[in-house]
Amino acid sequence: MYFGRQLSNRVSLWDSSISFSTYFGIMKNVVLLAMLFIGSCAFAQKSQIFTTKGGAIKGYDPVAYFKIGEATPGSKEFSHEWMDATWYFSNEENRALFKENPEAYAPQFGGYCAYAVSQGYTYRVSPEAWKIVDGKLYLNYSQGIKKKWEANQSEFIELANKNWPKVLE
Repeated sequence: MYFGRQLSNRVSLWDSSISFSTYFGIMKNVVLLAMLFIGSCAFAQKSQIFTTKGGAIKGYDPVAYFKIGEATPGSKEFSHEWMDATWYFSNEENRALFKENPEAYAPQFGGYCAYAVSQGYTYRVSPEAWKIVDGKLYLNYSQGIKKKWEANQSEFIELANKNWPKVLE
């Protein structure tokens, strides 16, 4: 049976069976759909927890900052899901403490850079650029930014508290 053109005769832009107005209408719809998709991505809200492929805090143990005063990598063996993020711990005891009271150990501002949040935006962090202030863990982008943040830390914490969570919008 013959159902029209053979597959080897592909329809081209200038094929006489497709009028210019039909082609223009199709292309207008394609462009419109692309704009809607891009627009929806631009207005998507950021996650409340900064994560990477390595998890929250890039895979570092949030409890270890408080218990041993060091940035300590966690292990996949000791993981926990909280607020749509995977958190890793260096041992079972730390995981159990976090499960019991995650707000006590999770970094402020969802683990985004504290200085950036104080300035009205979010940015990634270095697990090594951290400080505990009044029993709360704060992370920053780098040691240099941490030093800048520490110079006026009370003011920056206050500004960040005012900006959080609006910076996620």
